[in-house]
Amino acid sequence: MRRADRLFLLIHALRGRRRAITAQQLAQTLEVSLRTVYRDVADLQRSGVPIEGEAGVGYVLRKGADIPPLMFSPDELEALVVGSRFVRAFGGERLGRGATAALLKIEAVLPPELRERAARTRIFAPALDNRLEASGVIDALYAAVQQRRVLRLTYRDGEARASEREVEPLCLSFWGGSWTLGAWCRLRADFRSFRPDRIAAQAATGETFAADEQRGLDAYLRSVGSSLSDHL
Repeated sequence: MRRADRLFLLIHALRGRRRAITAQQLAQTLEVSLRTVYRDVADLQRSGVPIEGEAGVGYVLRKGADIPPLMFSPDELEALVVGSRFVRAFGGERLGRGATAALLKIEAVLPPELRERAARTRIFAPALDNRLEASGVIDALYAAVQQRRVLRLTYRDGEARASEREVEPLCLSFWGGSWTLGAWCRLRADFRSFRPDRIAAQAATGETFAADEQRGLDAYLRSVGSSLSDHL
């Protein structure tokens, strides 16, 4: 279990309790050692989480205390719910799983009235199996963006003419009905925006590229103008 997940679950185990819970009980709940519980509690206390108690006695979250990142207004909560639905539908498989897990964690610690508000949200984004996002293409392109991997593309333009080119992928943009991959095209020696649904084949060359002021992300955003950069 990742440390961040473990700390979240530890706080969740303390929330809403009137009586202290012992370190042994926390260790059993989290399936970790007593030493890990003591260390995690101490780290949380140092970071400002209002946990009271001590080893051998037990721990409790101070009455009336709340964790600031989980204090949402109804509109903020609804935005998170709707946003997670859109990410699940359009953000690719990896980010979709992340959105689902994040929302479950948030809902687990919400008061009943806000949890009910989240359930009443009436904006949906159905995820269809035949969408580009379900094919793994977006995940693969985004991984290349993050890892700065040079890609070799077989690309078809609007008239179905194919070309082979190597690109340095810089970002992905979603335009409501379609995606574009912003990249430095080595064939054209210029920035280009590629539609993933027109990429017939892609493969990593094994080469990575370094950040560059002349052909990096900032320069790409300047080249496309306000249509994209104003929304970042």
